[in-house]
Amino acid sequence: MDTTGTTPAARTSTDAAPATPAGPPAPPTDVLPWPSLLVLGAGTLFMVTAEMLPTAVLQQMSTGLGVAESSTGLLVSMWAAVVVVLSFPLVRLTRRWDRRAVIAGGLAVLALSSALTALAPTFQVAVGARVLGAAAVGLLWATTNAHVADLVPDRLLGRAIAVVLGGATLGMVVGTPLARLVADAAGWRAAFWALAVLSLLAAAAVRLVVARAAVADGPAGAGAGGGADAVGVPRRGTARLLTVTGLVALVLVGHYGAYTYITRLAEAPAQSLPGGMSTLLLVFGLASAIGVALAGRLGDRSGPALVVSVAATALTVLGLGAADAGAVVGVAVVVAWGVVSGAMPPFAQTLILRLAGPERRSFAGALIPVLFNGGIAVGAALASFVVAGSGVTAVPLLAAVVVGVAAVGLAAAVRRA
Repeated sequence: MDTTGTTPAARTSTDAAPATPAGPPAPPTDVLPWPSLLVLGAGTLFMVTAEMLPTAVLQQMSTGLGVAESSTGLLVSMWAAVVVVLSFPLVRLTRRWDRRAVIAGGLAVLALSSALTALAPTFQVAVGARVLGAAAVGLLWATTNAHVADLVPDRLLGRAIAVVLGGATLGMVVGTPLARLVADAAGWRAAFWALAVLSLLAAAAVRLVVARAAVADGPAGAGAGGGADAVGVPRRGTARLLTVTGLVALVLVGHYGAYTYITRLAEAPAQSLPGGMSTLLLVFGLASAIGVALAGRLGDRSGPALVVSVAATALTVLGLGAADAGAVVGVAVVVAWGVVSGAMPPFAQTLILRLAGPERRSFAGALIPVLFNGGIAVGAALASFVVAGSGVTAVPLLAAVVVGVAAVGLAAAVRRA
């Protein structure tokens, strides 16, 4: 199904792309470029691990830097804020560079950020190092999203995105717990050193393994027809793209509002499992990974599939209100929530990149992390406000309503597309 409504942009003599540097050739268009996707997926694993690492070593890091745990916790929220603020400017600054060079350079900067954090003698130095890493990750998400879309034809886009996002899911399920094990064995600074080394190796792998784009991509601002807006994206069709992305951000407001308090909402069923809440969180993460895998199988119909996954997310979030009705019911609700909410990001990114088309990929690639991080931040803040006023039991209904409204809006938008 053609959802772009546009054709690839024509280049002008003054807007020609630079020559592509030597590197692996473009892969065949009838198969997934597995080596490239696996390397890019490893990059997203390290990106997510870097973002969440302070939460895994919260107590040790706070003691080591001589600050309260609440201050160390701010390193995560600050990270999201930097991604929101700097993604668009950095994408615009690097829009004419070879994307593989940008991804490799971003991972190298992430390695530097992790090393500086490991060396930080004070909290202020750690904050500066984290700002550097967040800026790199904002650019990395945007560029990786766009390059994945250029590596494969449209019919394989959903599967390709699911493979790469599988790395991000593993960052939550495997990366953060492993970082905690390293910290327990050798200290929190060792965990950051390990991340620095792995990120640097990933940067080298990108240069050696990731293929050139198989799909022609014009630079931002070279759109065909309709002119371009202030950020260099063609105006034609942009409203539909922004509408869908905004509705996805609304989904994340509700979903992450509920997820912020999962340890409270699922406290009763967690008590029935060996390992308690740690086991339940692992189960949720594994269920999310299953959802990502399922999304890869259904990516050809990303629009309808997104609507179904969002509607199912609303129902499962609402079901959290009955999670304490019984251990089996509670665990089943959490597993279902993990599967359907895990499938949602691949469907959403596939649809957004399809709506963007080749001439808007850089813009859409930056739009995804900006609105996604914004939705997460707003959702956590909104849930905290609700809990302070009405208690944690009020969160599932409000979150389900927010996600349900987004599902209705997405259904209308997909029907028009």
